[in-house]
Amino acid sequence: MGSTQFGNFHLFAVNQPPNSPWHRCALDGISLSGHRHLANLGMGSIFPRKNFVIPRGSKRLTCLIGSIILAFISILVSLALLWRTDKKQAAVGRREIQLFLVGYIIIEICEIFTVGGIPLEDSVRKGFSAVHIAAITATCWILLLNALVGYQLLDDGTAASIGLIGGSAVVLFIGTGYISLDTAFDWTGHFESSHFGNNRNIALYVLYQLFPLVCLFLFYVLEAILVLRVLGEIRPMIYLSGAGLLFAIGQIFQYVISVHICEGTNGKINGALFETFFTLLSVIGVWAFWSSITEDDWPLPPSGNYN
Repeated sequence: MGSTQFGNFHLFAVNQPPNSPWHRCALDGISLSGHRHLANLGMGSIFPRKNFVIPRGSKRLTCLIGSIILAFISILVSLALLWRTDKKQAAVGRREIQLFLVGYIIIEICEIFTVGGIPLEDSVRKGFSAVHIAAITATCWILLLNALVGYQLLDDGTAASIGLIGGSAVVLFIGTGYISLDTAFDWTGHFESSHFGNNRNIALYVLYQLFPLVCLFLFYVLEAILVLRVLGEIRPMIYLSGAGLLFAIGQIFQYVISVHICEGTNGKINGALFETFFTLLSVIGVWAFWSSITEDDWPLPPSGNYN
């Protein structure tokens, strides 16, 4: 695969501003007094770049307060959904969908420090980036397994079900996290070449770019089969398809439109804010889909007259 683009992060990097290390649009924001800048509603400072496999020494301007605020909102919404889920006593997969929401909360906490650019030491930021990547991989895996829960291969909510989903997700989290950390800190030197040239890293490319997409695609297919062929319903597909569309829009903003927004606004804003927003809407859509195919409470027994 040496002559292909498979495994290269370079193209992803140059299409996600700020990109001054690649001579692309630098997210400088609106100039304020005291060498400060306002970008995506953010106050400027100098921090390491968001992208994980990057040339050493590259820097970026701006702390994206808009993305930070949206991440906080996402955490609060997820906590509310966790509470609502707990109230649905008879719902199939209640505990399993809560695992997914917990995973999403971890992603958003990490996003505050990676996308948001909270002032941190470079080594600490690399650690948050590794957890961020690992959480994305593990959470997408949890979502896929949630689709299997509906087929009742195991009784939902049991120790076996929770243990298999949570345990396998932890294994993925640790494996992806280790590869990310090794890439960042060069513990073994195996991934040192990914810091240069086309930023080639096959392992991270598969775990971070391809594996989550496969999980999301299979989740949609399995849930569509369950709803249309097993349950014979149509309305839940509106929520499911809407969630998929919203997620796709967010990724388009992140990977395609972001650089054009940055260049069109002379570096004042980019697509990160929109990606966070549409991903939140997508998660809400997934929860709404799950809620629409489950019961809120146990059915009451018919009342009878005893004379």
